[in-house]
Amino acid sequence: MTRIFSGVKPTGHLTLGNYLGAVRQWVAAEQEPDEALFCVVDLHALTVEHDPARVRRLSRQAATLLLAAGLTPEKCTLFVQSHVDEHARLSYLLECTASDGELRRMVQYKEKAAKAQGSGEGVRLSLLTYPVLMAADILAYRTGEVPVGEDQRQHVELTRDLAVRFNQRYGYTFTVPKATHPVVAARVMDLQDPRSKMGKSGDAGPGVVFILDEPEAVRKKVMRAVTDSDGGVVYEPAARPGVANLLDILAACTGGEPAALADGYTGYGALKRDVADAVVELLRPVRVRHAELAADPGTVEAVLRAGAGRARAIARPVVDSAYRAIGLLEP
Repeated sequence: MTRIFSGVKPTGHLTLGNYLGAVRQWVAAEQEPDEALFCVVDLHALTVEHDPARVRRLSRQAATLLLAAGLTPEKCTLFVQSHVDEHARLSYLLECTASDGELRRMVQYKEKAAKAQGSGEGVRLSLLTYPVLMAADILAYRTGEVPVGEDQRQHVELTRDLAVRFNQRYGYTFTVPKATHPVVAARVMDLQDPRSKMGKSGDAGPGVVFILDEPEAVRKKVMRAVTDSDGGVVYEPAARPGVANLLDILAACTGGEPAALADGYTGYGALKRDVADAVVELLRPVRVRHAELAADPGTVEAVLRAGAGRARAIARPVVDSAYRAIGLLEP
């Protein structure tokens, strides 16, 4: 049996990109005979300037949305990262395994550090080391598969490297995981800037569709999506990223294939209308179920408590074995 682990960071409201690229894949994964753990990785939200109350609010909202999207406590383990101490315990051991050079080569670190320096905020040390915490999130559970978006592939590769290095130095301790990705819409792009990822941190962005957006807001954003000056509908991601992004979204919503879908359109208007309709219908049941769960917060809190207990029972013996292997005395 393969163990699956993945997480979502509560740094903003979850987007269509999060849903198509990750959450929907998680729901499908829990239907398999494998063991699945899904986590709201709230510690990762502390790597940049943040409002504590907002982190708590978004953590609760993320957990509620994951349940609304179809995750079921009977089939998977859903919990909050900070509720399981083993994540932080293992992270330090892996910092003692990683090198400064390989962390500074992480593309996301370079991009976020440049942005932080440009804004005058300064760069927190945790921004550099957070891929190691991510590795701890994965390795603490002897995870076999990590369903992630394309932008996280480099971090999973680092996780694999750290697992192999630790095992070689101190004896077999960790399973070496692999990343898995959906066929289409692994990386949904911003509707106004189709060369940039649709990120949840840009809360007011007109190019970002949020899962909890009202239908009319979704339609307005899709209909205003940037396309190309040509006017024809052709699936060419490199040359025509705006149209390709719309076709990727439509394919992910309907189960079609982007290039084949392109053949059915002669202009952008019809394509945008169909994309808007498909997105609204895809998100409708999630929004309805979220409203029901949000009205009963005790249910979500109970799921998270039980999930943390199950996660702790899995992770503690793994992390304890890592402490012994690296040379620390048992308490």
